[in-house]
Amino acid sequence: MTADTPRQESRDRTASGPPIATGAAPERAREPWPDIGPGGAPWTLMYHSVDEAPEDPYQLTVTPARFARQMAWLQRRGLRGVAIAELLAAHAIGRAAGLVGLTFDDGYADLPGQVLPVLERYGFTATAYVVAGRLGSHNTWDADAPRKPLMSREQVRAVARRGLEIGSHGLNHRPLRGLPPEQLALETGRSRELLEDLLERPVTGFCYPYGALDRQAVAAVRDSGYSHAVAIDHCDLTGRWALPRCYVGERDGAGRLCAKRARHRVRAWRRADRGSMA
Repeated sequence: MTADTPRQESRDRTASGPPIATGAAPERAREPWPDIGPGGAPWTLMYHSVDEAPEDPYQLTVTPARFARQMAWLQRRGLRGVAIAELLAAHAIGRAAGLVGLTFDDGYADLPGQVLPVLERYGFTATAYVVAGRLGSHNTWDADAPRKPLMSREQVRAVARRGLEIGSHGLNHRPLRGLPPEQLALETGRSRELLEDLLERPVTGFCYPYGALDRQAVAAVRDSGYSHAVAIDHCDLTGRWALPRCYVGERDGAGRLCAKRARHRVRAWRRADRGSMA
């Protein structure tokens, strides 16, 4: 986990198993994961909540004013925020220059009022990853944080109608690493079924809660019918079903965003170089 993602870092210490599973694994889990093309993964930003938050122990909330400035910075740099499905489709044909992925984890209820108007102002889109078994509830998985409401079923349908891609963030926001096969199937496959029933359209993207994954988790996501998935860090499993993302928080102004973009490029180039030498 990265140093600037406090919740992922603290929750990761409680997840079972190492980042890369060891021991015997199903044959499909030993297959190489498809690459994502020359140059590595395109730059993708990871948000959670956009709201006023006097208490924010995990640093998951960006104020509306800061978020608006961050989106304005992207536009000034000639970048357009897009959903992950659009980003990968453009990347596959060499037309992702000028695009940056925008993702919002957990499906907080502030998204329709605080996020969508800003995205629409700039002509941006994004992907919202919602917890299929907790729609209309609260962030009960954050035991030490203030309760924040999650989007209801109707709110999820409404933001999808306004152009946001909806992806699964699992059934109950459980870290997938180390889960037995039947639990992996619920968190990946069952969550997708529920969201497709709700939206009456395919749901093709997944987001690993806490960024916790191993080979079995990636295989379960792929075999559940998702065409792509996002994680957090660059790792040995990076690929179409484990795309790295860049955490964005309240402290991230223009200078820090420039530095994070440069760091992503260096990591992507290093990974591409290792792949070319393999």
